[in-house]
Amino acid sequence: MRTAAAVALALVLAPAAHGLAAHASFAPNDPLAPRQYYLAQDHAFDAFGPELPVVNPVRIAIIDSGLDGGHPEFPRQRIWQARSWVGGSPLTDEEGHGTFIAGEIAAAVNNNEGVAGMAFPAQLVIAKIARSDQTIDVRDEAEAIRWAVDVGARVINLSIGGLRSPFNPRLDTFSKSEAAAIQYAVRHNVVLVAAVGNSDEAPQTPWPYASYPAALPHVVGVSALTPTGNVPSFSDRDRIYNDISAPGQEIYSTLPRSLTSFRPLCVNQGYSDCGPDEFRHAAGTSFAAPQVSAAAALLFALKPTLQANQVANILERAATDVNAANGCRLCPLQRDALSGWGRLDVSKAVAALDGVLPAPDHFEPNDDAGTKAVRLSAAVKSVKGTLDFWDDQVDVFRVYLRAGQRLRLTLDGPAGATSNLLLWRPGTTRIDDLRRQNLRAAQAIGPGASHRLGYRVRKKGWYYVEAKVVTRGSGPYELTITRSK
Repeated sequence: MRTAAAVALALVLAPAAHGLAAHASFAPNDPLAPRQYYLAQDHAFDAFGPELPVVNPVRIAIIDSGLDGGHPEFPRQRIWQARSWVGGSPLTDEEGHGTFIAGEIAAAVNNNEGVAGMAFPAQLVIAKIARSDQTIDVRDEAEAIRWAVDVGARVINLSIGGLRSPFNPRLDTFSKSEAAAIQYAVRHNVVLVAAVGNSDEAPQTPWPYASYPAALPHVVGVSALTPTGNVPSFSDRDRIYNDISAPGQEIYSTLPRSLTSFRPLCVNQGYSDCGPDEFRHAAGTSFAAPQVSAAAALLFALKPTLQANQVANILERAATDVNAANGCRLCPLQRDALSGWGRLDVSKAVAALDGVLPAPDHFEPNDDAGTKAVRLSAAVKSVKGTLDFWDDQVDVFRVYLRAGQRLRLTLDGPAGATSNLLLWRPGTTRIDDLRRQNLRAAQAIGPGASHRLGYRVRKKGWYYVEAKVVTRGSGPYELTITRSK
């Protein structure tokens, strides 16, 4: 079971940390938008002139507690598909969490009403999986991810989390079905964004490990920031799986009208200041993640040919470093466990589309042996992919070799990183579990340069070629494969 991640901490709202854009940027006329301080801190609309560009819709899946489908911020044409795994209508939201997330992403923009969603081209795919007690069956989550992919979602927001405790298996909630569903989405070129988790759901505060599914390969893990740029104690830390940060305290958004009707004298019905206590001062990594999901959708809308790994790379590398100079005394320079690559900056990410784009990788997810490895036919002489110490440390390929055949491999590795080139014998099942596999047939190691590996086959079968980056660094590589006749 999983718990939808939400935590309430009250702070005094501080001014936005960033200055205004140098040019006249779009300013939504939605009357409650000034309460969304995170729009300014994310530079949500600064990349655009006085008018928003006309682009095709991008489908974003929100896998959560449903949506108030009658809310004026979500006209019916804004909702592409909706389905419930827990009974009832997916277009009702008894908990409020899903509607809150949806408002950050896709509330109608410039309609002179309420708030402004960051992803103005968004078309929503709603998957309702949270029960009335806020628990989630991970099997429902896995099915919902696959369904969202099948109905055309290009971005999936997962503001949910299960505890990761790598040194205590009794507490760790890793799920094979969840991991397989994530791989299914990655294989179909979908960007997955997940909250790194809140430490009130962990054994101690702060907690040094991101939750699942943020702690799975190819998922963009998002941590929280305070209005003043600090990292709150509730935001889980993680050296590898915390990728980027965004505002996660005092977040203002939409709520189901059924939850605000209990305060009938409150003017802003359907918005969080009229809701229950946990939403009036909403805080949590749950509410940071949808800002990154919205940014991913914008990149797809502006450049539909992007690969998912390119979108994730652009968002992370365009982030503004979080450190002592801009609010986080404990954050060292450059990437760190508290804030990842830094603060989301939508304007810088959009500007990056006009520069040299990161290399696409069409083989993902090829992270392990067996059926998860990409099969290379005898006609294939070379392949190009990407390795990234933070997001994609391993690529694995299957090659069939006959007894007595000689294999030669050459890896031109990523610049600035030490990379391994390994060959695993037939029968290998998992490359990350030394107890359950045959020993490597050969290995070559090189510091970001071309290195070679040769091997004469004694036993026919499917061998596994592994390219792995083992020190900080990233970039494209080329693997050349030569088989003797």
